[in-house]
Amino acid sequence: MHATSGRTVRDLRRENRTAVLRKLYFEGPLSRLQLGPAVGLSSGSISNVVSELVAEGLVEEAGSVDSAGGRPQTLLQVTSESGYMIGVDVGETRVRVGLFDLTLTELARVERALLSCGPRTSRYEVDLVIDHVRMGIAEVLREAGIRPAQLLGVGIGVPGIVARTEDGAIVHGQTIGWDAVPFEQLLRHSVDLPATVRYWIDNGAKTLGQAEMWFGAGRGARSAVTVLFGSGVGACVITDQLGSGRALEWGHLTVNIKGRRCRCGSRGCLEAYAGAEALLERWAEAGGNTPSDTDEETALTAMLDAAYPTRPRAEPDSTARAVLEETADCLGAGFANLINLFQPERILVGGWAGLQLGTRFLDTVARHSAQYALRYPASRTTISLGTLGPEAVTVGAAFLPLMDFFSRGGRRLEAAATTPGPAGKTALSARVSR
Repeated sequence: MHATSGRTVRDLRRENRTAVLRKLYFEGPLSRLQLGPAVGLSSGSISNVVSELVAEGLVEEAGSVDSAGGRPQTLLQVTSESGYMIGVDVGETRVRVGLFDLTLTELARVERALLSCGPRTSRYEVDLVIDHVRMGIAEVLREAGIRPAQLLGVGIGVPGIVARTEDGAIVHGQTIGWDAVPFEQLLRHSVDLPATVRYWIDNGAKTLGQAEMWFGAGRGARSAVTVLFGSGVGACVITDQLGSGRALEWGHLTVNIKGRRCRCGSRGCLEAYAGAEALLERWAEAGGNTPSDTDEETALTAMLDAAYPTRPRAEPDSTARAVLEETADCLGAGFANLINLFQPERILVGGWAGLQLGTRFLDTVARHSAQYALRYPASRTTISLGTLGPEAVTVGAAFLPLMDFFSRGGRRLEAAATTPGPAGKTALSARVSR
């Protein structure tokens, strides 16, 4: 049976369920009376959709409120235990794996360090990262007592460019030595999860940006650019509150022609001046007292403490301060390019290094960006820190399978049926295999 628009009745039912679930998720609890106008459905349609969702355990009652001159209205909300997601952050210093319920309450978390000693790409050995993800997924499920079949999916944020193919996500991570890595295929062969549990793999800056837009400092903005500072630098531009953002290789924007060699192989990239790895290298090259035998996060903290001491009467390290001031100038130019290109309402800074750097000199970066950017768009853009902390990539990654679940009207994926192929194709395959 088809509706007049060409969509089937099944399509319309799915869209109605999706609209109700999203409205309750982002704005609930709400009553049936409030839901109807909010999603454009009649009272009868709302009653039918809600009855289905309640019967399936996706929606539950959440108390009641008094109504004007009538009986109290029952409030509805999404049921937190009706599904679970795993979010993974393949970061630059660690692999973080988190298990979340449907309301994104974290139930368990595992972190496994990526050692920074030795050649840079050695910590990103593909087999090592796959092993960290595999063990992390098993551990969080075991800790929370959740069966793999209860998962809606696994979202993963990775460094680099993610391409989609029929065989799954391919990761092109030039700065970490990943050249067309079939990451999704490798996970499917290594991680023991049901076939109905899909992987959602995307750029880490993009998952951070989407998380901040949905739940953090980007809420209510019409458009935003989020920037992720870690060992390297990335960004994501978002122009739709509920839509998918677009990852930008912003760290490889040229800010100094024939400048410092970047880890991507080019020269003068923003990342060669602003990434945590480059910051520490420049401090050491300038004769700074850089900590040895420690990880990047600890070393960057030491650099910031040296440049901006908090101890009474402590003198700042002039070398560290000079390197950071040059970095602020480079970042100002980089932010100005984002403002001129995308004219966002907000620029949000995140990532483990961004959160450390931002508390010390984000105001200085904002002043530089105002000098370099066009006056009108600069006057309409605010620059601030994200509010979700270092877990933002994991949260955003976990939300990817949830958004897919909502888009299917809250229907779980079913195992693909194995049906015989066309006779000719089957015979040809048999001949080829002989």
